[in-house]
Amino acid sequence: MDKVSFFKSVHVKVVLIYILLILLALQIIGLYFSKGLEDNLKKNFKESIKQRSELVQYNIREEMLKERDESMPKLENVLSPILREFATDDISRVQVIDAHNQIIATSEGNSQNQVGQRTTIDLVRRSISTESQFDTISLDKQTNNRMWVFVKPIREGIGPNGEDGDVIGAIYIEADIERVFKQLSEINSIFAIGTAISLGITVILGILIARTITRPISDMRKQAQAMSRGNFSRKVRVYGSDEIGQLAIAFNHLTNRLKESQETTESERRKLTSVMSNMTDGVIATDRKGYIVLINEPALKLLSSSHEETIGRPITTVLGIEQNYDYTFEDLIHMKEPLNLDFSTDEKPYILRAMFSVTQKETGFVNGLITVLHDITEQEKIDMERREFVSNVSHELRTPLTTMRSYLEALADGAWRDENIAPAFLDVTQTETERMIRLVNDLLQLSRMDSQEYELNKECIVFNKFFNRIIDRFEMSKSQNVTFTRLIPEESYYVDVDTDKLTQVIDNIISNALKYSPDGGNIRFGMTVQDTMLKVMVSDDGMGIPKENVERIFDRFYRVDRARARSMGGTGLGLAIARDMIEAHGGKIWAESEEGQGTTIFFTLPYETQIFEDGDWV
Repeated sequence: MDKVSFFKSVHVKVVLIYILLILLALQIIGLYFSKGLEDNLKKNFKESIKQRSELVQYNIREEMLKERDESMPKLENVLSPILREFATDDISRVQVIDAHNQIIATSEGNSQNQVGQRTTIDLVRRSISTESQFDTISLDKQTNNRMWVFVKPIREGIGPNGEDGDVIGAIYIEADIERVFKQLSEINSIFAIGTAISLGITVILGILIARTITRPISDMRKQAQAMSRGNFSRKVRVYGSDEIGQLAIAFNHLTNRLKESQETTESERRKLTSVMSNMTDGVIATDRKGYIVLINEPALKLLSSSHEETIGRPITTVLGIEQNYDYTFEDLIHMKEPLNLDFSTDEKPYILRAMFSVTQKETGFVNGLITVLHDITEQEKIDMERREFVSNVSHELRTPLTTMRSYLEALADGAWRDENIAPAFLDVTQTETERMIRLVNDLLQLSRMDSQEYELNKECIVFNKFFNRIIDRFEMSKSQNVTFTRLIPEESYYVDVDTDKLTQVIDNIISNALKYSPDGGNIRFGMTVQDTMLKVMVSDDGMGIPKENVERIFDRFYRVDRARARSMGGTGLGLAIARDMIEAHGGKIWAESEEGQGTTIFFTLPYETQIFEDGDWV
C-alpha cells in the first residue's frame, strides 16, 4: 500500500477543518460584532446630534416667529451666533432655510454671502416640500471624510411638543461621522489581531488535538496493512476509553476473530482439498458465468483432460453439453435431474452421470454451479444385463409354459380319450416340465454363486485320472458317430478342487461338444502345463461361432443358434455356470472358434506342484 502524502493525511485534514471552523466562527462573530458596533456607534452619534438640534431648533423657531421692527436686530444676525454656538468639532456646517428655500442663516463665517440666496441642496427642498426629515451619509469632496447630512423641517410649534403646525423652514446640519468609522476601524483592528493570535493558538491546539485522534487511526491503518499481509500478531495500542479507544479495542477483537476465522478457513480449505483429491467422484465448480474455476483430479481423469485445458473454459464446452445435448448454462442452473453424458466409442462404452447444484447467496443471487461426475458405465452395463436377463428368463419360461398350456387344453378338450395322442401329449408336457425344472435349478445355482452362498468341498486329486473317467463315461454313453481323441500326458498332476462342481463344468463342455458335432466328427481332449496352471482343452468339429460372438457365449441365456439350442434342450446357462465355477477355483475359462471349423473351450486350474515334487501325496 502506498504511503499517504502529507496533504492527504487525516492529521492535516483534521487540523485544517478545525482551523477553518474556528476561522469561520470568528468571522461570523466578527461580522456580527462589527455590524452591531457600527450600528450602535452611528445610532449614538445621530441621537446625540438630534438631541442637540432639538434645542437649537426651538430657539430658531422662536426667533423666526417673532414680529420684528426696525429697532430689533436682523434675523440673520440673531440666528448666526446661535448656529455658531451649535456648530462644534463634530458639526461642521449648519444652515437655516425658510419656507421659500432661501438661506436665512449659516454657521460658516466665510459663507455669509450665501445668506438670502436660494438653497441648491435637493435634500432641503424635499424636506420642506414633503414636511419630512431626511438624513444621509455623503462624502466631503475636500476632506474625503464621510459626512452625515440631516435635514429637519421647522414648524410653527402648534401642539404639545411643537410637532404640528405649518412648516416655516428647515434646519440643515452636516456632521463629521468619519470619527465614528475611524473608531470602528480601530476596534476591528484590535479584533483582527485577537483573531490572528487566537488562530495561532488554535493551530497549536488543533495539531495536539488531531494527534490524539489520528495517532490511533494511524496505528489501526498499520495494523490493517499487517493484516492484509496475513500478520495477525500485531495489536493496536489503546490510548483511552473514549470512542476511539473503544474502536481500538473493537479493532483488536476483530483481529483476533479474523485470525480465528483465517485458521478455520485454512483448516476447512485443507479438508476440502483433501476430500476433493481423494474422492472417487469428479467435482467441477464454475463462476456465475459458467466458466470453470475449480476441478479435482478425479474429474480430470474422468474427462481425460488437464488443468490447462479446463480452467477458464465454459463447462458446457468441456462436458460437450452444448454441442451434443443443446443445453445452455442457464438450463443447467434450473436442471433438477441428473444428466447422463455418453462418451462411448465403437471400441469402448463410457458413460458419465452429471449432477448439478447451484450455489447461491442468501439474496438468491447465483454464485456458480457445482457439478459432480460419476462413472456409471459399469452400472449401465449391469442394468442392461439385468434387463436382458429378466427378458431372457421370461422368454425361456414362456415357451415351455405355452407348449404345456396348449397340450393341456387339448387334453382337457378330450384328447385324453385318444390312446395314441394322449401319451404323446403327456410326454411333451413332462419334457417341458423337466426343462423348466432344469432352468430353475440352474438359476438357483447361479444365484447362490453370485451371492457366494456356497462352499467348495475341495479335495486333492490326480486330474489326469479324474478327466479320463469323465471322458470314458461320455464315450460309453454317446449315441452319435463321433470319435474321441485324447491328448493327455501320463504324468500325474494334482489339483485341489470340488469334484462335484468340476464334474458339472466338464460335463457341460463335453455335452455342448457332442450336441454341435456333426455325424462322423471328432472331439479332442488335451491338457498342458503353463507355469503353475493346468490348461485343459475340449475341441469339436461343430458349426463354430462367429468371431464377434465368441466372447458372449459365457453370458447367461446366450445362444449362437437359439432355435437349434432350444430344440436340443439347453437352457443357455451351462457355460455361465461353468465360468463362475472355474473362477471360484482360481482359474479362467475362454473359447476360441472359427465359424464352420469348430470350437475349442479352454480352462485353467492351479495344480499342486509341491505335493507332486515331494511325493507326499497319500
